[in-house]
Amino acid sequence: MMRSMFSAISGLRNHQVFLDVIGNNLANVNTTAFKASRVSFQDMLSQTLRGASSATTGRGGVNAAQVGLGMLLGGIDTVQTQGNLQSTGKQTDLAIQGDGYFVLGDGTQRYYSRDGAFDLATDGTLVNPSTGYQVLGWTASGAATIDTSGAPASLTVPIGQGVIGQVSATTVMGGNLDRDATAAVSTTIATYDATGGQHKVALDFTKTAGNTWEWTAATADTDGTVVSYNADTDTAAERTITFDGTTGKVTSPTAGLTINIAPPALSGAAAYDLSIDFTQMTQLASPNEITSSSDGAPAGSLMSFSIGNSGVLSGIYSNGLNQQLGQIAVATFPNPGGLLRTGSNLLTVSANSGTAQIGAPASSGRGEIASGVLEMSNVDLALQFTNMIIAQRGFQANSRVITATDEMLQDLVNLKR
Repeated sequence: MMRSMFSAISGLRNHQVFLDVIGNNLANVNTTAFKASRVSFQDMLSQTLRGASSATTGRGGVNAAQVGLGMLLGGIDTVQTQGNLQSTGKQTDLAIQGDGYFVLGDGTQRYYSRDGAFDLATDGTLVNPSTGYQVLGWTASGAATIDTSGAPASLTVPIGQGVIGQVSATTVMGGNLDRDATAAVSTTIATYDATGGQHKVALDFTKTAGNTWEWTAATADTDGTVVSYNADTDTAAERTITFDGTTGKVTSPTAGLTINIAPPALSGAAAYDLSIDFTQMTQLASPNEITSSSDGAPAGSLMSFSIGNSGVLSGIYSNGLNQQLGQIAVATFPNPGGLLRTGSNLLTVSANSGTAQIGAPASSGRGEIASGVLEMSNVDLALQFTNMIIAQRGFQANSRVITATDEMLQDLVNLKR
């Protein structure tokens, strides 16, 4: 009879753990990106009252007779299903759609989390405001390229910080030169050196034959800027634009022609080459109308930023530039269920989680980043309340076994009377 009592005690103890897990799940039903836990039970060692015997001639085998000695807590697992996404409208609120964890650090240790409720610190660093831990990733280089092969570090969004301009490399000329023009046609294009300084170039187009025009370039500034022809355009013959007499489209040159622009020495800016593309121009019997578009930009400052599905932070500058600032890192694990919870929605590696595989979002099986939303808890209320009833009834049944065993022991003691 003592076996039944101790078996029931193991049932009471482990059903209490079952209820503890359910209570924790329900307590975190509104915790950002919380992953519910589940309990599994196993039977304990059994006492063999009679061993098994094999069959003989004329007689079948006999099964072993065993009495169980209770039950054990098999494990407490984490349910890794995706939680629903809730829109917040806050740009720095992020969620991972798919596998992976955000990587955070305090300068000495790394933590992992699905909680993307981030914000910008006073220095522009992207952080988790509840812990102060920095969100790790890769910062873009001076050429606005991102190298994800190195170790991730803190990310900074320097709102208001100035940035030098983008040097002009190509100008595409468009519009129309009047087929019946008798005078030179002039236009001015704006270009920018590497420090964002503006330099204007005057282009003149003079018709020399029925379908032929000659173009010349000169500085339109009075600060000492010098415009010169490069080797490919140093003669009048090489500065000729030829049009098709029927279609009005350019037949030559078929590629851009290069001029050199040297800012004044006192500006400190280096000279730069500008490729001028005339292939988009036409010669039709319509008024002169010349347009141009350049890839250069003046100096500006960071006004705002956005975060894309691949975790790339893109800065939007007052001069119209859109430049990459960095990329958020995402980590995956061979066994995410082996991660250890440390509180504050943070996880750390364990001996059974495997090594973190850190890389760019939306690559190698990692999930995409969604901006302006947060992942909700994946706790299923209906399931948890059902499990609560199961745990309560299991606890109640085991307590009845103890009561029944106690009554039987009382009857045994009363035999002496």
